[in-house]
Amino acid sequence: MSLPNKRRRATIANLVALLGMPTVTFAHPHIFVDAKFEAIAAPDGSLQELRDTWQFDEVFSSSVLLDFDKNRNNVLDPAEVAAVAKTVRESLAQYNYYTNVTINGKALAFAKPDVLHGTYENGSLILSFAQKPMAKTPLKGLIVFGVYDPTLYTALDFASDADLKISGEGFNRCSRKVVRPDSKEILAENKAMLTTMFFNDPKGTDYSQVVATRLEVRC
Repeated sequence: MSLPNKRRRATIANLVALLGMPTVTFAHPHIFVDAKFEAIAAPDGSLQELRDTWQFDEVFSSSVLLDFDKNRNNVLDPAEVAAVAKTVRESLAQYNYYTNVTINGKALAFAKPDVLHGTYENGSLILSFAQKPMAKTPLKGLIVFGVYDPTLYTALDFASDADLKISGEGFNRCSRKVVRPDSKEILAENKAMLTTMFFNDPKGTDYSQVVATRLEVRC
């Protein structure tokens, strides 16, 4: 194997590792993302698709630049960003792209995004993608949308409640509420239980779900 090919495999492995490290080793975030989310309803009152946009912090973005900037011009050109997006698309499939949706407590399954779109702007990597439900999903009852990393390695932050949106005629009869749990209170109230979780669940813990910002829609 040539040196360029060896380096290529190493950098891809590095990106995959950065996006999905196990909770047991890391109990606090190492990657920070400014996130935006939109749920879109079809006119018939069913869930049509979900749209996510993630802007990565400059430290992580610079590490990606170091690994994927083939022509060494200190930016990620469209082809280089496409290579990053393809790697992320494959590596985050096992985490459902950090997307968790329930209707009346029942989890929904989503198809893998057809493609991740990416840009590199002002030193930050930005990725966006859409997901469609695997089956027709009528919007009835309580729908909870959560976008978070179950391993706690990546922190996805929604700067304002407006960054969690619903749109489409099917949502016209629904109410919307953004919930931001107080992580300090939850830690204080569940300290003993969380210690057990962290050391016995290598695939992630319920704690990530409990403290995650979520969008609740009632139809």
